[in-house]
Amino acid sequence: MTQRGSALNFRDFVDELLAVGDAVDVHRPVDPILEAAAVTRRVYETRSPAPLFENLTGTEPGYRLLGAPAGLSSGPAGTYGRLAAHFGLPRETTPRELLDRLITAMHAEPVAPRVVDSGPCKEHVLRGDEVDLERFPVPLLHQQDGGRYFGTYGFHVVRTPDGRWTSWSISRSMLHGRTTLVGPAMAQQHLGMIHRSWQERGEPTPWAMVLGAPPAALAAAGMPLPAEVNEDGYVGALTGSPVEVVRTETNGLYVPANAEIVLEGYISPDETAPEGPMGEYHGYTFAESKPQPVFHVEAVTHRSDPILPICVAGLPPEENHTIWGTMISASALDQLRADGLPVDLAWCSYEAATCWIVVSVDIRRLAETGMDERQLADAVADSLFGSHAGWLVPKVLLVADDIDITDIDQVVWALATRYHPGTGEYAYPDAPGIPMVPYLTAAEVRSGRGGKSVVSCLLPEHFAGRTRGVTTDFRHAYPRALQQKVLDTWTDYGFAAPGGPVR
Repeated sequence: MTQRGSALNFRDFVDELLAVGDAVDVHRPVDPILEAAAVTRRVYETRSPAPLFENLTGTEPGYRLLGAPAGLSSGPAGTYGRLAAHFGLPRETTPRELLDRLITAMHAEPVAPRVVDSGPCKEHVLRGDEVDLERFPVPLLHQQDGGRYFGTYGFHVVRTPDGRWTSWSISRSMLHGRTTLVGPAMAQQHLGMIHRSWQERGEPTPWAMVLGAPPAALAAAGMPLPAEVNEDGYVGALTGSPVEVVRTETNGLYVPANAEIVLEGYISPDETAPEGPMGEYHGYTFAESKPQPVFHVEAVTHRSDPILPICVAGLPPEENHTIWGTMISASALDQLRADGLPVDLAWCSYEAATCWIVVSVDIRRLAETGMDERQLADAVADSLFGSHAGWLVPKVLLVADDIDITDIDQVVWALATRYHPGTGEYAYPDAPGIPMVPYLTAAEVRSGRGGKSVVSCLLPEHFAGRTRGVTTDFRHAYPRALQQKVLDTWTDYGFAAPGGPVR
């Protein structure tokens, strides 16, 4: 029997979005060359429902695309509704509640996957000459892109030669031919680490790619878990149920049984081809391509009427920020807590394109440590910049815990009114980092180091556990009883939406 629920079944996830009005069936003809992506970009920027494109031109009937699977929502659907649905959580789940759930699962006993004989992903099996990736509605996402991208919201499956570690890793893949893809496998990422271990043996890397994956599995694949931790066990702990997996047709790997589409084959140990350019998560397209490994597809399996999910990367927020940023936040917060630092929360502001993480400091605990600003900045840098999560995010902003760091307006206010130019920033030029950050120099990209900083938005009195001023807003400038009265009678004033309870 197929696993059910939005966390473990992508088809159920889509049906749930449609049922609550957070996805819309698009029945009119849409061209996968730029038009589907243009609609999806507009969806991100207006917080509209996710578009399910049912009628794609130039492709076989039944093939579908889903745009913006983890875009933000508006109205009664709940801002984080699509994100929460990835984990089977209520649509009103808050960022803090979500991070708590993710971190709890990190410390729970892994739940190993359950191997099944078959599943929906095997409804159609194509091998040998039947394999033709161009049968799918592979989209062109931006007019500046160097090709059409098949994999923007899926994950790679690779396993070490000794079989000890299986990694589910997110990395994009561009269509290269009827049976080939090309894409990055960076040495610092788990996909690259395992690929290198096969290269050292002079052998191809057995590989699969899962598209339309169980949403919780997709999110876990984008989480910077430690090396040699199997994401499948984490997903089981996170959802409370073992992920059902099935053996691939050609190479002995295991993939989620109810995935929409599975590609399988190998990564060449030495063959490369130009990949890109592509509009990136940081919001820029740079007119250059790079040689990247070639992925050979020997078999394709898929569900009937398969849905290919797409992320149209660019200005935030899109999935690189909502999914990837959230999973980075959980890993970073867990690391800071493990190192005993006085932190309340950590959050990659979606609007910052995964280029900063804001850390809320518990100022009472900070006072107990006796640390000054430099000592705190160094301690946070040591904790984060040496971790996988910190490798991905170049800047850290420190704020007091009176700031709701999931509210970008409050973060901007704190940065504007509390950061002291010339004394509040600490640079770490030797810290390692992802080479995709736009402002890095050519030398920093080559060395894989630099461009890292900690910015303090803490005032001197915060180090003594005190806050000098009173925030002048609805919550702090009026008696609590009056606040509740205003909220209770909000519609009587002539406003459309109820005010809600005092928090």
